[in-house]
Amino acid sequence: MTERLLEKKKEPEPREALGDISTRAINELLRQKAEGQVVIRGKEHSFEQSRQAWGKFLLHRKDWDKVGTPGWHIFITRTQKHSGKHIHQGGLALFVLEGEGYTVVDGERYDWEEGDLVVLPVKPGGVEHQHFNKFPDRPAEWIAFIYHVMGDVVSVGKHQVETHPNWKK
Repeated sequence: MTERLLEKKKEPEPREALGDISTRAINELLRQKAEGQVVIRGKEHSFEQSRQAWGKFLLHRKDWDKVGTPGWHIFITRTQKHSGKHIHQGGLALFVLEGEGYTVVDGERYDWEEGDLVVLPVKPGGVEHQHFNKFPDRPAEWIAFIYHVMGDVVSVGKHQVETHPNWKK
């Protein structure tokens, strides 16, 4: 007579349902939005030179876990002569705070002045652009509003074509 041994295997741990994981993530995001920082103090941020321009980030990806509106990049750019030239997807808004200048978008010039809103177009492959100040003896300044959630969907990448003349690695 042959004897059979039955080996009891350990039952797999119950797997959390994907719906529950999604619900928990959405609830955490809603909590963050409800409890997130409301006022971002400009004086707590400083201007710095980048490849692109002299600017001050008020809201950056690194801050998204602290604010009620994650997904936004908001920064001020101060241009004396011109910015660097770069390519990225449009769909962002630049509100001119002071000064007068122009932006070259894919080779076409668009003039702007204080109080204007510059909206870069959404195009396959993004848009090449560069900003210029008409009066280098006084700065031109604008604030940018970029909603990266939309940008991520339309494939935002950034390619620096020409750096700002004051950029040092």
